[in-house]
Amino acid sequence: MPEHSEPPALPSLADKVAFLRQPGSYPEPTRAVEAIETHMSWVFLTDAHAYKLKKPVRYDYLDFSTLEARRIDCDEELRLNRRLAPEVYLAVVPLMLDANGCLNLQHGQPVEWLVQMRRLPAERMLDSAIRRRAVAEGEVRGLARRLAAFYAGVAPEPISAEDYRRRLAAEIAWNLHELTAPEFGLPAQRVNRIAEVQSAFLQSHAVLLDERVAQGRIVEGHGDLRAEHVCLMPEPLVIDCLEFRRDFRIVDPLDELGSLVLDCTRLGMPEIGPWLLAAYAEASGDRWPAPLLHFYLSCRASLRARLAIWHLRDDGRQPPEKWVRVAHEYLDLAEGYIEQARW
Repeated sequence: MPEHSEPPALPSLADKVAFLRQPGSYPEPTRAVEAIETHMSWVFLTDAHAYKLKKPVRYDYLDFSTLEARRIDCDEELRLNRRLAPEVYLAVVPLMLDANGCLNLQHGQPVEWLVQMRRLPAERMLDSAIRRRAVAEGEVRGLARRLAAFYAGVAPEPISAEDYRRRLAAEIAWNLHELTAPEFGLPAQRVNRIAEVQSAFLQSHAVLLDERVAQGRIVEGHGDLRAEHVCLMPEPLVIDCLEFRRDFRIVDPLDELGSLVLDCTRLGMPEIGPWLLAAYAEASGDRWPAPLLHFYLSCRASLRARLAIWHLRDDGRQPPEKWVRVAHEYLDLAEGYIEQARW
C-alpha cells in the first residue's frame, strides 16, 4: 500500500508568537518588531503597522477558543473601529501554514487571523501626552467635537428605562461581588459603602436616568473610552473599542465620557475633564444635572477598580502590588465623586 505523509502539526500559540516576533516575517520591511502582551491578545509593532493576534482564551464574558470565533471577532474589531478611526484599521489578514509546515503571511492554510492597523505615533497618544503635560485645551475640544459627531450618528438603543436601570444595578452588584472577593484583600466595608450609595442613587434619582432614556441618549458607543485609546492627531482618532460583547457597548455617552474624564484625572491632568465636558455640551447640545455625572463617574471608578484587581488572576506578567495600588486609587476616586455629589 502507498505511504501517506502526515499533515503538518498545527502551530501552538507560542509558535505563532515566535514567528511574529521576527522582522523577516512581514511583507513590508521593518527594522524591528516590538511585541506587547495583553490579557486577551498579542500586538506586534513593525515600523509602519501593528498586527493584533487574539489569544485562544475563554472567560465568562468572551470565547476566543476556536479559530472561527477569533476570525469573527477580528472582523467585528475592524468594522467597529472604523467608525472612529477608519484610516487606522486596514484589514483582517490570515497567518498561514504552507505545505512544508512553515508559518507565513502570503499563502497556505489559515491557522490564525490578525487585525492589521496603521501604527500611530506613541507620543501623540493621550495617556503619553498627559504624562508630559503636553495636552492643549484646543486638542481636547477637537476630540469632544469628534465624539459628539460620532454619538449623533448612532441610532438610539431601543431600551426601556426599567431595563437601563436594571443594567446599571447589575453592574454595581458585579463590582461589589468582585471587589469584596477574599482573594483580593480589599477593604470590604469601604467597597460596600460605595456600592450602597450608588444603589441608593438608582432609587432616589431614577427620574434622571429615565430622562436620559426618554431623550434617546442610550446608544451603541465605543465601550472602552480611555486615554490610551485616544490619539491627538489633527483629526482626533479613537481606537481599540470593546468589540467582543455588544451589550458592553450600550451606554449613555455621558457615562462613556466620564470614563475618559476619570482616566485623565488619575493620570494627573484633571483639568481635561472640564475642557472635554464643556466642549461636548457645546457641540452636542446635551445638558445634564451634576448628580448624574458624579454617579456615572463613581460607578466607572468602581468598574476600573474591578478591572485593575482582576490582574491579580493573570499569569504574573506584572507585580500584583501595582494593581492593588491602582485599585485603591480608583476606590479613592469613587468615594471622591460621591462626596462631591452630596446625593
